[in-house]
Amino acid sequence: MTISDDDTQMPDSNEEVTTPILLDKGKGKAVVIDPTFKNGAVAGEENLPWVEKYRPATLEDLVSHEDITSTINRFIDEDRLPHLLLYGPPGTGKTSTILACARKLYGPQYKSMILELNASDDRGIDVVRDQIKNFASTRKIFSSGFKLIILDEADAMTQQAQNALRRVIEKYTRNVRFCIICNYVSKIIPAIQSRCTRFRFSPLTQAQVDKRLGFIVDSEGVRLTDDGKKALLVLSCGDMRRALNILQACHAAYDRVDESAVYACTGNPHPRDIEAIVNWMLTEEFTTAYSNIKKLQTEKGLALQDILTEVHRFTTDIEFPPHVRVFLLDKMADIEYKLASAATEKIQLGALLGSFKLATDMAAIPFTKT
Repeated sequence: MTISDDDTQMPDSNEEVTTPILLDKGKGKAVVIDPTFKNGAVAGEENLPWVEKYRPATLEDLVSHEDITSTINRFIDEDRLPHLLLYGPPGTGKTSTILACARKLYGPQYKSMILELNASDDRGIDVVRDQIKNFASTRKIFSSGFKLIILDEADAMTQQAQNALRRVIEKYTRNVRFCIICNYVSKIIPAIQSRCTRFRFSPLTQAQVDKRLGFIVDSEGVRLTDDGKKALLVLSCGDMRRALNILQACHAAYDRVDESAVYACTGNPHPRDIEAIVNWMLTEEFTTAYSNIKKLQTEKGLALQDILTEVHRFTTDIEFPPHVRVFLLDKMADIEYKLASAATEKIQLGALLGSFKLATDMAAIPFTKT
């Protein structure tokens, strides 16, 4: 078979290339480069969720929990990494921390040295006996040291699977290190907790979230106003993942991300609406207040659960007598529990409104200890 000169002709240097270019160096998968992307970015990179696009690559890039990252760094430098148990609320950097550790341990080819399982995978006892045990019991050719098994959202594992995992952790410590990640450490059996070094990841402070958001806003060219940033920090509640998802959604939907855009995009009640609801409950007659709140719910598409959460936050700034505050908090907690148990919203709205009416009556009567 002969190849003509026409088949090997290269494109003219002045000619604009619009078709994707296939780069293959004979190792692994070929990478597709789309010439229409800026700076020859890898195809699909610009469409990544910002949570993944801006995930910290090294331990130094993490914006929080410096005491934890410095301790893990020292473990790695001294080649004394133990089994790890990372727990805390979502979006606080647990998964990013262990992936950054994997990159430091194994370099760019770290994915061949780790086994990562999360809640989307089946993690019953069969997975522990087969997949995890097979990975833990084998060693990589031409590589020294241990491999890493990451069990994300491990609090969803069954009790049987956790009991089976306990023995695997003991038996294969020479070959592998386990990193167990969860939101609720109480759902991990004590036998596994005792075999791991535990680190608690607390929610990020607003200053830490703000610092990272500033970098991403500049990188993506987001027009974020001061009141929009304040609303974003309040709604994130120390969850960096939530903050980035809200910011990306608002940037896609609005040219200018302000307070109204943030609340409209998330569906959370606007502070002005919450202030109006609380004023109605405290000052208006019961029937008028109930109809006003129902009308606002219909117009804005608000769920009573969201209203209750924001009303609770708003009432902390109102000066109530201590016994009235205790009464309101107790009633709101009871209503929240009933809403979570699929109670009727109309009835629970009446209960919430009635609680505020009783609270105003209690505040008007001098409190006497019995």
